[in-house]
Amino acid sequence: MKDSVMQRGVIISIFLLVSGLFFSQASYAMKMDHSKHQKSSLPEVCQNKNTIPTLQCASTTSSHFDNNGNLWVAWYNSGHVYLSQSGDKGKTFQPPVIVNRSPELVYAKGENRPKLAFGNNGEIYVSWTMKLTEKRFSGHIRFSRSVDGGKTFSDPLTVNDHLEVTSHRFDSMAVNKNGDIYIAWLDKRDLLAAKKAGKKYNGSAVYYALSTNNGKSFLENKKIADTSCECCRTAIAIDTDQLPVIVWRHIFGDNIRDHGIVKFSQRNQPGKIKRLSFDKWHIEGCPHHGPSISIADDGVYHTTWFNNAPQRHGLFYAKSTDKMAAFSTPMNFGDYEKTAAHPDVLSLGNKVFIVWKEFDGKQSALYIKQSLDAGHSWTKPKQLATTTAITDHPFVISDNKNVYASWQKMGEKFQLIKIDN
Repeated sequence: MKDSVMQRGVIISIFLLVSGLFFSQASYAMKMDHSKHQKSSLPEVCQNKNTIPTLQCASTTSSHFDNNGNLWVAWYNSGHVYLSQSGDKGKTFQPPVIVNRSPELVYAKGENRPKLAFGNNGEIYVSWTMKLTEKRFSGHIRFSRSVDGGKTFSDPLTVNDHLEVTSHRFDSMAVNKNGDIYIAWLDKRDLLAAKKAGKKYNGSAVYYALSTNNGKSFLENKKIADTSCECCRTAIAIDTDQLPVIVWRHIFGDNIRDHGIVKFSQRNQPGKIKRLSFDKWHIEGCPHHGPSISIADDGVYHTTWFNNAPQRHGLFYAKSTDKMAAFSTPMNFGDYEKTAAHPDVLSLGNKVFIVWKEFDGKQSALYIKQSLDAGHSWTKPKQLATTTAITDHPFVISDNKNVYASWQKMGEKFQLIKIDN
């Protein structure tokens, strides 16, 4: 497939020796992976990577509202993570602020991008994965904070306390009402140790770190689970008891790439791993397609994911009303034939919103499903937008009053799509 038709970011079989399902899985991946474009296919203003760090040329963004209803967007350009604020829902933005004053390479593509979170007293927290040049797919988890409303940021610190050159990547971050900052990521330190010992180790591990002093420093890294998938995004949400819940693509048994989920039992102690999905996708590689989670004010867990098993494939939603003791029968949604991908979920009271994107070979489309009764029933899929431009993965965000879909289109002015709710 020519690069010029590749636009969206799900690589299901890269450098793989898979089971007899390889060809059907690879075929789906070829349709899904249209995120790589020839330079000439990019908007003219974005062809020179050394131009000004304009938001319209960002390939990946993270957008969130702070506690005062201001919109913040983070992105990466030519060695720096940038942050810009909008007080009018993205119509206009203040000049961007550099987060890391000293330039460094940053992973900013598809499943990997800078992250944003906010403290209780106006603190702004940014995490990202620094790309190391010594080894392919290696990196460190980085963190910086602002305590003056985003005017200046602290010198970045490295969150992972294992500093050998290997993969510490795909970070996710959340802050609870007590001000505790949790960062989780995928980590290959145990794979590195196993190789040195002449032992086998499949995939990565899931690690996390906790800051109890508003980001001045982080406590010792702790492992949540062995044998996670290597390059699917992690997701994290804070439960009503202010403890985190983390979900990721896990490796069960003989390379079954379903999803694991953990709720913390104490402030700095993960609980037992539970299996979230049972689709039984057997693939010896990483699909670059992680899950999402949102926890409602009543403690209901809402989750979405993608799998591509022979009998159960496409996008799925499930919820738990009893702290993971059980999950509902997964709801399959989206048009599999149009490569439905990268769902994101958000709960706001009893209302639940899911956004995702599809591609028909010519243009991408943004879709939404809504539930007004905490996930019991759902509206039919509604198309929110279409484009032939290069697009990022979609996300759904809220200022606690209104709900918006964020869907970056490279070369176009940043905008939010307001969702009727």
